[in-house]
Amino acid sequence: MKNKIGTYASVLIPILLGAGLTYYTYASFSDVQRAQMKTYFISANYNYVLGSLFLAIFSYALRAYRWKYTLAQIGSYPGFVINFLAVSVSYFVNLSVPRAGEISRALVLKKYKEVPFDKAFGTIIAERIVDFFLLLTFIAIALLLEFKTLKTFLLQHIPVQKLILVAVIGCVGFVAAILIYKYSTWKFVILIKSKFEGLKEGVLSVYQMPNKFRFLGLTLLIWLSYFLMFYLVIFSLEATKSISLSTVIVAFVIGGLTMTFTNGGFGFFPVLIAEILFLYKIPIEAGNAFGWIVWISQLLITVVLGVIAFLVLPIVGRNK
Repeated sequence: MKNKIGTYASVLIPILLGAGLTYYTYASFSDVQRAQMKTYFISANYNYVLGSLFLAIFSYALRAYRWKYTLAQIGSYPGFVINFLAVSVSYFVNLSVPRAGEISRALVLKKYKEVPFDKAFGTIIAERIVDFFLLLTFIAIALLLEFKTLKTFLLQHIPVQKLILVAVIGCVGFVAAILIYKYSTWKFVILIKSKFEGLKEGVLSVYQMPNKFRFLGLTLLIWLSYFLMFYLVIFSLEATKSISLSTVIVAFVIGGLTMTFTNGGFGFFPVLIAEILFLYKIPIEAGNAFGWIVWISQLLITVVLGVIAFLVLPIVGRNK
C-alpha cells in the first residue's frame, strides 16, 4: 500500500506543481495581456512548428540508431524498430516521472528481446553521460556569449546556498556509499554488487566500442536536431523571429535544463522561457506564447509516438 502511495505521489506531485504554476502565471496576466497572448497564438506561422515536429521525429530515429552501437558492444541486437519504440516509450514515461523513462527503455528490451536489464540500463547511462557533456558544451557556449544576462537569471532562480548544501550532503553520501559497497558483507550489498557488474559492462560500452566516432557523430546530430527544433519555432512569431542566435542558445539551454529536471517541463518550461526572453526585450506575452507553442508541439509528438509505441510493441516485439 505504501509503495502504491509513493508511486502515485511521485507522478501526481510534479504534475500538480506544474499545473499550479501554470494557473498562477495565467491568473497574474491582465485581460489585455491574455488578449495579446491569444493574438500571438492565432497569428503564429505553424509551418515552422510542423518543421520542428519532423525534426523531433528525426531525433528519435537518430537516438534509436545510435543505441545499436552500445547494445552491440554487450552482444545484443534488438533492431532499429524495437529501439525506436523503446525510445518513444521512454520519452512518454518521462512526462510523468522525471528520468523514469530510462528505466522503462531498458525494461522494453528485457521484455521483448530478453536483453539483461542491468546491461541495457548501463548502455543508457553511458549515453546520458555523453549527452550530459554535450549539454555542458551548450551551457559553456551560452555563458561565453551572454555571461552577464545568464548569471543574473540563474542567481534569481537558483538558490545557491541550498545547492551548496545539497552538494555537500551528496558528496558525504557518495563517500559513504563507496565504503559500504567496498567493505560491507550484507546480503543486499552483495546482490547490488552482482547487478553492478552488468551495469558496468553497459556503461563501459561507449569506451570499448570500435565505432566511437560514429557514435559521437550521431550524438552531435541528435543535439543539433534538438537545437534546430527549438530554433525553427522562433520564426513562427513576429515578436521573436528577429532575436539573435546567442539569445536563442541561452533560451535553449534554460529550456533544456528545465526539461531535464522536471517531468517534461510541464508548467515550468513556458514560464522560464518567457522570463529569459523578457531579459532581451521580448514582451512577456510573446515569450509565454512562444514557450507554450514549443512545449505543446513537443508534448503532442511525445504522446502520439508514445501511445503508438505501447500499441505496436506487443505485435512487433514477439520473440516466438
